[in-house]
Amino acid sequence: MSGGHVLEATGISVRFGGVRALTGVDLGVRAGEVCGLIGPNGAGKTTLFDVLSGIRRPDRGRILLDGADVTRRSPVWRARHGMRRTFQRQQLFGQLSVADNVLVAQEWRGGGGGLGADLLALPARRRRERERRERGQRVLASCGIGSLGDQYAGGLPVGRARMAELARAVADPPRVLLLDEPASGMSAPEREQLAAVVRRLAQEEGCAVLLVEHNVAFVMDVCSRVVALDLGAVLAEGTPAEVRANPAVREAYLGTT
Repeated sequence: MSGGHVLEATGISVRFGGVRALTGVDLGVRAGEVCGLIGPNGAGKTTLFDVLSGIRRPDRGRILLDGADVTRRSPVWRARHGMRRTFQRQQLFGQLSVADNVLVAQEWRGGGGGLGADLLALPARRRRERERRERGQRVLASCGIGSLGDQYAGGLPVGRARMAELARAVADPPRVLLLDEPASGMSAPEREQLAAVVRRLAQEEGCAVLLVEHNVAFVMDVCSRVVALDLGAVLAEGTPAEVRANPAVREAYLGTT
């Protein structure tokens, strides 16, 4: 593949016993790009996301992040180096408030000064805490849920919960964002808000975004490039219009009418 990719997968193959889930998949996403990954159920989309995020190691192939081989790096290492992911099933901390869910995503950097600074509530620690909460509130507002910060995350309806997950994923600015069916369960206005946030992350913050989504209209609207998978292999790649018109993609996934 050509250079310039923030995230790059080369020759990714995964087998589950005698079943080939992925076979020689190449994929790259550049800074500021929103790339969609589509295909029928069983095409290998979630398996590829698991490999990219470090949950599963490939049998063959490599994952590069900013040109460095991270194939054997853990999901935590990848997350702390700028790769964030959301999941098909909501993964919020239900007993925490929405604001605290977003705050948790920033805590790994530490507050400086260790336990003593915590106990003494030193000015630097208080300033860091205030900055994090302000950042969290800005992110919640940008996701259209700024008024929900005090609500328990476990009581949110599906669409709002997905926006809260997105806010948590981007609270600490990502280099790469992997979104697994982010529009599932959302109303039309919520999908519009989601699309606006994704575009802003790519265009204004230079984030590389890769999303899996069965809502084809959403993919074609928000993505500048689309990759179609079928039976664990890349079936087609190009602009939304090119992929939509591809006969093989229409046969395997989109339908011919």
